Amino acid sequence: MLGINISELNYRRLQNFKANKRGYSAFKIFIFLFLFTLFAEFLSNDKPLLIKYNNSFYFPIFHNYTEKTFDGDFETYTDYKDPYIKTKIETNGWMIWPLITYSYDTINYLTPTPAPSPPDKENWLGTDDQSRDVLARLIYGFRLSVLFGLTLTIFSSIIGIAAGAVQGFFGGLLDLIFQRIIEIWSGLPVLYMLIILSSLVEPNIFWLLGIMLLFSWMSLVGVVRAEFLRTRNFEYIHAARALGLGNFTIMSRHILPNAMVATLTFLPFILNGSIATLTSLDFLGFGLPPGSPSLGELLAQGKANLNAPWLGITVFITLGIMLSLLIFVGEAVRDAFDPKKYLEGKE
Repeated sequence: MLGINISELNYRRLQNFKANKRGYSAFKIFIFLFLFTLFAEFLSNDKPLLIKYNNSFYFPIFHNYTEKTFDGDFETYTDYKDPYIKTKIETNGWMIWPLITYSYDTINYLTPTPAPSPPDKENWLGTDDQSRDVLARLIYGFRLSVLFGLTLTIFSSIIGIAAGAVQGFFGGLLDLIFQRIIEIWSGLPVLYMLIILSSLVEPNIFWLLGIMLLFSWMSLVGVVRAEFLRTRNFEYIHAARALGLGNFTIMSRHILPNAMVATLTFLPFILNGSIATLTSLDFLGFGLPPGSPSLGELLAQGKANLNAPWLGITVFITLGIMLSLLIFVGEAVRDAFDPKKYLEGKE
């Protein structure tokens, strides 16, 4: 019977989620965009997907081949856009290129105007101030931002849930000390601290993830703590203690599932904030290493090159769509876990 009730509850939640048409549509669009960019190397690359040369097949997207592989002159990695190599391969075989023949770091030396060049049939969204294709950097930057945000959201949620659970379950002096620490830590100017810490170390994605994790874990502590404080004195918790169950078992099996309902409604908003923070740091020059496919860095280029409005407009539209979709998804998730909507559905 318990399993049936849980199944019915989850079904009702799913129906509530779908009933929010704006949020459900935003979820489908966001998943499509994320899956689309997840295979960025197959969509946008300066290497062919497949080469047939002298009756042999090669996969440059998975392996780097030297020029001598295609009867070139050097042992260096092949530049497949080199007219000499291109002619050799097409004379003795063929190549299949991705939809966009540029990677995020590919420099187009043949732009018709000095960089940044406006959109044309070769570079659909133009190039940046280093003659790199904007669309390619946009695709890779979208993927990097979402993956970074998801990773930060997952780790910060684990730490925040654990901290809130310990505080709420044990209470007393432990809870008091933890609360004072959190109040002090949350009172720090987070963006300034991130900028200072980022400037002290050589920037890379793991350092940046660790630095941002120092401050992002607090977002879920209050919600989880309140649920544990509310639930720990319920009769079924006392019954579990009387049966000899340990603290960890009680916390994970009997209280945490209730706390996760409120926690899940916050996750899309935490992901939104993580992406916005990464973009802000990249815009200020304290984020990802130079050359990384960063939306914030592309936005900074738009600010520095007002004569190239396609840079700022492209990133603004991309960020606006991405963050708006996540907000709409968050609203739909909140509706899905709203107990009032469940009760209304039962009526």
